[in-house]
Amino acid sequence: MKHSFLGFGLAAALAVSGAAASAQTALTYLFPAPDFLPAFAPFQLALGKGYYEEAGLDVTFRIGQGGADVATQVAVGNADLGGGMGDTAMIVRANGLPIRGVALLGGQGITQIAWRNDSGITGPADLGGHAIGVIGFQDTTYYNLLAVLASEGMTRSDADVQALGPGGIIQNMIAGSIQAMSGVPEWIVAIEDAGVELTTVPARSIFPAQAQAIIASDSYIAEHPEAVRGFVQATIHAINDIIADPHQAALDYVGYVDRHAENVEQIERIMRMYVDNVYAQDGDRPIGAFDEAQLLEVQNFYVEDEIVNEAVPIADVYTNEFVTE
Repeated sequence: MKHSFLGFGLAAALAVSGAAASAQTALTYLFPAPDFLPAFAPFQLALGKGYYEEAGLDVTFRIGQGGADVATQVAVGNADLGGGMGDTAMIVRANGLPIRGVALLGGQGITQIAWRNDSGITGPADLGGHAIGVIGFQDTTYYNLLAVLASEGMTRSDADVQALGPGGIIQNMIAGSIQAMSGVPEWIVAIEDAGVELTTVPARSIFPAQAQAIIASDSYIAEHPEAVRGFVQATIHAINDIIADPHQAALDYVGYVDRHAENVEQIERIMRMYVDNVYAQDGDRPIGAFDEAQLLEVQNFYVEDEIVNEAVPIADVYTNEFVTE
């Protein structure tokens, strides 16, 4: 009888385990760039620490081919959620893609304007006439650069703006082939680690540049609101871990993304830059929340400078319903 009881108990345990596994909601998240980039650390931490699993989600990461591809794949349902920027939805909704931001991953913008200290540049007003690197001419870091130039009465034609991709920006900044860049914190750390002294100004100090955002289609939000909420809350949990202890977060991160195992110190410095320059909140908004007035200001600039063809209702480009429990 004892063996029969144990056998029954094991079968029951397996049944419960199987039921729990089947209760997990499968969710595919599409990154716009390789998922090992430090910019995506909150997602890797949330996955590795089991935050998505605790939220009832079975998350699979996939890699897209840039922001436009992610927006398209999410809009047509080939991915459930994806990575963009806070302004992505206002750009693509004008082209008929019904997506919106469901979480803004920081109260500051991700774009940083940096220049070599040996370039003669002392501030944004000196960028004219210099070679400046951006990822591409359809990227938010480029649009943010245009806004910074406009704040000083300049346009793209007043500088030698070059689309170089991430690796090209780093290499050319180190070589001195370009004197300035519009990019993200990890590139700055990589350039400085090569012995180049830089001065950095967050684009947000000049223009309401936005942080990374989680985007979803209108249809997925309507059909799977709890999955969206669970993913957003789990990712915000990981951001709070980074803010609370960047050193421990870096140790945890390299344990999950082993290609960075030899670069713990560099990863920690990158995370501290994100804490100070990206995640830091603007006012009393909770982490994850969009600011409608800021989005409207961004859209007005984009329309005036013909970056987008037409304005869309600003309430359609975001929702804050998932950022608080």
